[in-house]
Amino acid sequence: MNASPDPAAQRGWLASWLLSARVYLHPRVAGMLFLGFSAGLPFLLIFATLSAWLREDGVTATTIGFFSWAGIMFSIKVVWAPVVDRMRLPLLTRWLGRRRSWMLLGQVGVAAGLLAIAASDPSADIPRLAMVAVAIAFFSATQDVAIDAYRIEAVQRAVQGAMAAAYILGYRLALLVAGAGALYIAEFVSWPAAYTAMAACMGVGMATVLLIREPEKQRDLAAEHGARLPARLAGARMPAGVRRTLAWLYGAVACPFLDFFGRYGRAALMILAFVAVYRLSDITMGVMANPFYIDLGFSKAEIASVTKVFGFAMSIAGAFLGGLLVARLGVLRPLVIGALLVAVTNLLFAVLAQAGPDIRLLTMTISADNLAGGLAGAVFVAYLSSLTSTAYTATQYALFSSLMTLPGKFMGGFGGIVVDTRGYVDFFLIAAAIGLPAIALALWVIHRGPRGEAAGTNETAQSQPDGPTAEADAPR
Repeated sequence: MNASPDPAAQRGWLASWLLSARVYLHPRVAGMLFLGFSAGLPFLLIFATLSAWLREDGVTATTIGFFSWAGIMFSIKVVWAPVVDRMRLPLLTRWLGRRRSWMLLGQVGVAAGLLAIAASDPSADIPRLAMVAVAIAFFSATQDVAIDAYRIEAVQRAVQGAMAAAYILGYRLALLVAGAGALYIAEFVSWPAAYTAMAACMGVGMATVLLIREPEKQRDLAAEHGARLPARLAGARMPAGVRRTLAWLYGAVACPFLDFFGRYGRAALMILAFVAVYRLSDITMGVMANPFYIDLGFSKAEIASVTKVFGFAMSIAGAFLGGLLVARLGVLRPLVIGALLVAVTNLLFAVLAQAGPDIRLLTMTISADNLAGGLAGAVFVAYLSSLTSTAYTATQYALFSSLMTLPGKFMGGFGGIVVDTRGYVDFFLIAAAIGLPAIALALWVIHRGPRGEAAGTNETAQSQPDGPTAEADAPR
């Protein structure tokens, strides 16, 4: 006879869960929700949403494809991250502190850029519009660097998971506003009104920066590691300024690479190739999604309702499913599942291109695509996090995420040429074929790749979100 559950034990279990959930009431966790919103808002406004406006204004698919290159700014932000990390801004840093001053500068730059787009005529001055899009991407990426630094420094390690969860939720809510919200305003008012409203929404981030407190000053670990130069350099006679510069470069740039190649040896190059191609198929096709819907004959309201609102829900479900698969199967096998699903769902877009404006087929395609994208994104974040060393987590993860998005953004720029010369069906077939190397390398990782921490779950995967990964999972 089974013993009945102990009511006292049940109450104790519930109380412990409720006590753990109180971490979400931490003031800085609440603030991270709004900072995540501010980080996510600009992304679609210079990509998918802007491409819909351009296509409706008669801009060619080739030109629209080249606009995706503005996103390279997000992939190379690691280049100027040390400047954001160390340089003090006149007046602003004294008033707000180092992290908040750079956040505010990025937010003001994004808002000004969105207002400039609102005042533009896309069909009349494409070069100027392209320059504004690049500027917005630069300021947005700068904001991302400052927010990431704040998130890590603002709270102790036990609260990092809650900070990450709040950031991701805010980011995805911003994607919904910048995607569906902007399209609804454009449908019922105008495109300039939509971009003016989005510029006003950046006020959410600005207000948050003014309300939160600057984190306490952290130890400069890169400088500490860099102070221990290799013996050959340490013994060389050189000016003190040169020695300090070399020490900084060694600790911040060389040490993370030396650590990674030291741990993985010859397999490191194969791992980096896998990182570069895993989301290639997904990111490459994303830039032409909205022009495709418009060319097929769907209204902006239909695009917003199905691809943004419904797609948002399916991407969240996919991410949840990806996390569940990692918990049950480890990281490696779900990597193959994610790569396969992303390639297959691109074939559904080819079917839709043949069938025409069928709203039910569009819903089915978007469901499968966003579910696959969310799943692949969650699994890949877990894998990337398992590759990092605890001594260089932030630097190595930033390098991995840049490598993940850069090839896709570069190839996406040529997507419009394929559409104009061969049509949408061939474009989506090619996008699916681009996913084959990712499947092959995922199989290599399972059977011949280094095991290490990647074979199982890793705590870091729960606490290290990154803009470019979230960008790749944006609902289409």
